[in-house]
Amino acid sequence: MKLFARAPGKVNLSLFVGLRRPDGRHELITLIESVSLADELELLTRVALDDEVVCPGVAEPNIVSRALAGLRDRGWDASRVQVTIRKHVPIAAGMGGGSADAAAALRMAARLAPIGESALAELAAELGSDVPSQLTPGLVLATGAGDEVELRAPLAAHAFVIVPLPHRLSTASVYAEADRLGAGDNELEFAARLPDLWSSLGPGHRLPERLLVNDLEPAAMSLCPDIGPALAAVREAGADHAFVSGSGPTVAGLYWMSPRGDPRARAEAAAAALAPRYPGACCAVPVPRDFGFPLFV
Repeated sequence: MKLFARAPGKVNLSLFVGLRRPDGRHELITLIESVSLADELELLTRVALDDEVVCPGVAEPNIVSRALAGLRDRGWDASRVQVTIRKHVPIAAGMGGGSADAAAALRMAARLAPIGESALAELAAELGSDVPSQLTPGLVLATGAGDEVELRAPLAAHAFVIVPLPHRLSTASVYAEADRLGAGDNELEFAARLPDLWSSLGPGHRLPERLLVNDLEPAAMSLCPDIGPALAAVREAGADHAFVSGSGPTVAGLYWMSPRGDPRARAEAAAAALAPRYPGACCAVPVPRDFGFPLFV
């Protein structure tokens, strides 16, 4: 038996960082959007002693291996599987590619053999702060350590230019640098972000500029100075807003519907203009909730 699924990368339209929690994670308020730049996963059942994950460029064991092991620990009794991952989302680049792969593997596992929703949610939270938000692709408001998630209605029409950089940043190192720079120190300001974000969300709304903020951006730039010129290049390419995706170093440009044209056409033109300087620059668009739904093939 064979299953296929897509694992969409994500951008953080808003990412507000609070204090460090006793478990070592941080309190977060983040608006996460799944985009069309996606990895591809193929799951094949087989007769073998162990599950296997094949992902060129990513050493075993990876997060999908941990997802499968966690499923087995919770009584998931499907046949042994081989999961092959074809990477398109940049690695260690702030777009949640590994988390998306784990979430897609969990969706595939649930299609293959029964596993309770509460068990899936619990395992997703254990695997990482971005995994719960990607169990169902779309626009997601996440709080807590990223494990308390709520799907939201789509915003006004928009598109992105995605600009990968030839660097990798570990999420842990970026958070450590953010702590050093004082991110999350203002508890009152952090607490005010959630009601402000709530009031700004709605079907067809545009997110106001004051909420298009990534508290990790200064830390990512401190560790990877090449981010600065990339942000400037994206702004010069006509983006309505340029930002670092997640913990970086990937840079994204946001394009709303405008008298200057359709957002996707504008983002595609920007990608073409940026590609000579930034290979891999591409257009990405928000995806619907069924984008990553597993299919039998």
